[in-house]
Amino acid sequence: MAAAWEGNPELAAARARQDALVETPNQARAAGRLTAGATGNAGYDRLGSDGTGVRTGSTSALGGVNATLPIWTGGRVSSAVRAAKGDVAAGGQGLRDVEADVLERVVGAYADLLYTQQAVEVARVGIARLDSQVAEARSRYGLGQATRTDVAQLEAQRASVVANWSMPRGRRPPRRQRTGRSWGATRACWTRRSRRPAALPRTLADARAAAEAGNPLLLAQQRRVEAATARIDQARADGAPAVDLAGGYGRGVQWAGGQANGFDSAANAGLALRIPLLTGGLVASRVRQAEAVRRAERFDADAVARGVVRAADTAWASLTAAQGRLTASAQGLKAADLALKGVRAEYGFGLRSTIDILVADQSYRAAQLAVARAQVDVLIAEAALLRATGRMGRGGFWLMGGSVRHLSLPRPLPPAGGE
Repeated sequence: MAAAWEGNPELAAARARQDALVETPNQARAAGRLTAGATGNAGYDRLGSDGTGVRTGSTSALGGVNATLPIWTGGRVSSAVRAAKGDVAAGGQGLRDVEADVLERVVGAYADLLYTQQAVEVARVGIARLDSQVAEARSRYGLGQATRTDVAQLEAQRASVVANWSMPRGRRPPRRQRTGRSWGATRACWTRRSRRPAALPRTLADARAAAEAGNPLLLAQQRRVEAATARIDQARADGAPAVDLAGGYGRGVQWAGGQANGFDSAANAGLALRIPLLTGGLVASRVRQAEAVRRAERFDADAVARGVVRAADTAWASLTAAQGRLTASAQGLKAADLALKGVRAEYGFGLRSTIDILVADQSYRAAQLAVARAQVDVLIAEAALLRATGRMGRGGFWLMGGSVRHLSLPRPLPPAGGE
């Protein structure tokens, strides 16, 4: 997750777009600040010919400086700045959602890899155990205590487990690569589960309240409503008077007959008042348009708020179900382990058949995989709940100071059959 935070290209692109959006308030403020510019031109005038037939002409150059300082803009600048700030705030919350999305996908890829590793380990230990059982069956067959069918059944079971083992082993490298692409890194350090993330809500009511207060999608939409409100004032300001302080200075030079003659310099300063009288209904139309946009943004905010609560409810239900499956699967694993040990002991005394061993062994492996799947389901559900409540990312509880904190990952399963 730390590597994704630092090097994921999708996240870097979102940050760059936000950096560009941050400049819009400065651009809006520029409309109310002093501006100045310089002008200049030069030309040649042919005057005709003198009495001797020699053509005459003159070259002239003019230059000047003008400056304008807005004194009263009718609220144009202030409303534009408020609208730009609302856009920046909405963009910042959108960036938070992109960050949470990237980190959630990293958790999903990591959990997928953990399950694959567990499946490989379960199959490896199961194959080793079946090897010993096949050898034992062959010895019993040589002593006349087992049939050829018993040996064949164990060999068939071993071949099936080997075939299934090759599937997760073949998938493991690509999944590690996909995880690396999500991180934006090529190397990673795999750790195991430590503890439950401290930022997880304790109750469903807490989850809903946290989602309404911190979900970035909802906060972004609320900022859009504020920006839309400011744009109504901006549209109204187009019909208000404006006052500017303007001034300029200019001077020209003329060359004629080998002599340079300077024009008198000119300077001016004054106030310029602009009062829109008739706009053809443009200002009123823009105001109505801005008001309609604000209504739409408010309706969108209501819809997003409902969606955020539903997302929190769904994430909470998924986490509760995953935790229940993990508890039940852990109990099933204990029972399957006890049953496998008992069947193997009874088989040694001739009280159980080969089929009983095969069934017990398969049940134990299935119970191990069920625990592994429940573990990663809990991990994925925790990440989904943190994202729904706005607690995934820097400033939340997953990444602090560039290092991973409160990161919960599954513990490895116990060795199969106590081996």
